[in-house]
Amino acid sequence: MANLPRVRASEPNGIMYHDEFLNIDFGLIPTGGNKTAHAPALIETMDGGLLCAWFAGSFEGSGDISIVVSKLDPDTQVWSIPETVSKGEDRSEQNPAFFRSPQGSIWLIYTSQVSRQEGKDNMQFTSIIMVQKSEDEGQTWGEPEVLFAEEGTFSRQAIQVLSNGRWLFATWLCEDSADGLTNDPTEFRVSDDQGQTWKKVRMPESNGRVHANVVEVEAGHLVAFMRSRFADNVYSSESRDYGDTWSVPQKTALPNNNASISAIRLESGEIALAYNVNAARNPEFGKVAWPGLRNPVAVSISEDHGQSWPIGRVFEAAEGYIGIENKTNNTQHEYPTLYQSKDGLLHLVYAYKNRICVKYVRFAVSDVFGEKREAEGIYNPTSGQGVEEVLA
Repeated sequence: MANLPRVRASEPNGIMYHDEFLNIDFGLIPTGGNKTAHAPALIETMDGGLLCAWFAGSFEGSGDISIVVSKLDPDTQVWSIPETVSKGEDRSEQNPAFFRSPQGSIWLIYTSQVSRQEGKDNMQFTSIIMVQKSEDEGQTWGEPEVLFAEEGTFSRQAIQVLSNGRWLFATWLCEDSADGLTNDPTEFRVSDDQGQTWKKVRMPESNGRVHANVVEVEAGHLVAFMRSRFADNVYSSESRDYGDTWSVPQKTALPNNNASISAIRLESGEIALAYNVNAARNPEFGKVAWPGLRNPVAVSISEDHGQSWPIGRVFEAAEGYIGIENKTNNTQHEYPTLYQSKDGLLHLVYAYKNRICVKYVRFAVSDVFGEKREAEGIYNPTSGQGVEEVLA
């Protein structure tokens, strides 16, 4: 093939770019020399910058996996080289999440599990929940503290502060068994005294529905969206009493590939959910599935509390393979986190291209909706209509 100029060739150097075709800003965050980057999280700092945390090291589950943090400078628009924050020895520290406390400090919450053992790759049943706090917007971090000491506790979403002041923290419980990743139910930790004491609330019949993302759609009315171990659909459950009781999870219209999702309530009231638009070919309820289909990355929007999702857009298409027998050639782009900053912009991060680094994408809510709202348009290529605008 001819030696042509390269496009879409970028390095994880932290520099931000603008894609005129997609009308998005994006950048690849530096790795700090680590081989893997996974499960990123975001929070806005008081100066208008962003902190991004993820877990980094050699391989998920290994004892050298640690939580690292990078910052997007609001002036230079460059992501910093990440610094290691967590301090566990021979433990795999994973799934970071940021929480802004009512007092203003930033909490970095993450899981910590024993390193993989010979003959046992998955040690999630040993996981506990840790927290480190920053009083200076992430410039420095306090010593690690145990937030929840019960082994087998795993998490992904940060603490949510509800309209009545209640704190709600979504977890799921992992077992040491052959089918431990099917029998992991969702359990919430609930506090009415800003984390001084907590009670547990189990979601009924939730085994295999994990990574709950809670959205308060109205005062006391909560909707939790969940990943499915069965790789069939995103599931949802509702509470109408500030999280004291929950409904049995039900399928939504969105597919799920047994990979993480991220749901938030937009300042305009809609729910936005980031996910991979894929599922197992023949999923079976109750049977764990791991399809190699963690792509594409899309954001869908619901205007009716998650009942329907008429608006959506792909922001990472991978390499574009779509055939039943060749779409596993796409690289994995996974574990998205969606965040809305004070200026209304949306920020999306995810593990990029088989976890080589974290990719950051920035866009407006209007970029998800597009210019038209119609189920089916009319296109007459011989009319010449629209040509003038394109050529202008």
